[in-house]
Order: sequence, then structure tokens, then C-alpha cells
Amino acid sequence: MLQLRQVKFQETVSVVVPKQFVQAGERLTTDMLTVKQISKASYVSDMIFSVEEANGMEAVVPLGSDEPLLKWKMDRFRLLPSRTQSTFQIPRDYVLSVSNGIRAGDKVIVYLSGELAASTRLFAETVTVASVKSSGNVEIDDTTNPNLMSLANGDKEKMYASRRDANGMIDYINLNLSEAQWLQLDSLCKSGKSKVVIAYSSESLDIQTGVNDDARVVK
Repeated sequence: MLQLRQVKFQETVSVVVPKQFVQAGERLTTDMLTVKQISKASYVSDMIFSVEEANGMEAVVPLGSDEPLLKWKMDRFRLLPSRTQSTFQIPRDYVLSVSNGIRAGDKVIVYLSGELAASTRLFAETVTVASVKSSGNVEIDDTTNPNLMSLANGDKEKMYASRRDANGMIDYINLNLSEAQWLQLDSLCKSGKSKVVIAYSSESLDIQTGVNDDARVVK
């Protein structure tokens, strides 16, 4: 048995690794990747063999230098809206308030508040947040416990915890909207008499195990 273990550790396989540290949300290219030999005993099925397989993928979580790539840490379309949507930055003049706990990838409810009419829910369905940024164009998140990392791991407790600490205040919010949704919002808010209230939805914690076109986000 000991000899068999030694043979297994001596056998190697080639897996793909980043040449340098890669931030979450960064798109991988072939020049950022290389192949590394690891012992067969260390190999897990989620690792990949081909640089081309990872080319164009986006890092869901930060990737360590020389650390074998795992499939769950990458997604080719994670930061894109669905085919029927576009990503819109909501003008600050259109926004009355934004819930401080909102993070990229969350589901939100959009309400309309105005002087001339009763407040109402603007869209029947929840909307996906593409990104939330500070005035310095930095993505709002808990840097030690990123929400997207917890989402990728399916860890609801850490997703909740990540909202208690943040690296700044939300100044800009981008939403994935259909054309009809954006035109409706724009026509109601451009006069300045009505504004939107963007509220966090508990649907954000309904973690999907598969790829859902309507849950794709942009950084």
C-alpha cells in the first residue's frame, strides 16, 4: 500500500493556474494563464487541463497566483445581463434612496415615489443589481468577506454577514433592465417630480445552483 501511495504522488498531471493574482470580476486571457504540474493525488475533478478552456472566463472570486483553477471559481457570463436586458446606470437625480446593504448580484425591488401620485411599486418582478460603486468608482463590498465569493460558495450566512461591513457608501447603482423597464423608469423620473426607491429583496438569498440568464450581473 505504501508503494502504491508513493507511485500516486510521483505521478503528475498538468492543470491550469494563473500567472499572477486575479481580482474577482476580471476576465481571464491566455497570457494570464499557464500550466503547472501537480501530483495526481492532489488533483480534483473541478480543475481544468486546457488554457483555452479558461480563456474569456471571468473570475467569480479572487484567484491566487499559481493556484490551480477550479471551475466553480469562473463563469463565462456571470457579469452579463440576459439577452433581453441591458445594464443601466441609474442617474443619481432619479434616486431618492438606496438600501445600504445592497451588493452586486442582489435582487432588489424598485418603488416609485412622487409628489403628484401615490407611491407604488414600479416593476412587479425583482431586478438584478449589476454593480454598486462608491464615488471613487470602487465596487462596494466587504473586502475581507466578499458577497460574490459567498454567493459562489452558496454560503448564505456569509452573504448576510458581508452586508454589515463595507468599504464605502453607495453613490452609483447599475441595474439589469429590459428596454421597456428603462423607458418606463426614465419617462417617470426625468421631470424630477418622481424618484425611485431601491430596496433590498430577500430573494437575493435564494441561491441558484445552475446558470440563470436573469441572474447574471456586471461588475
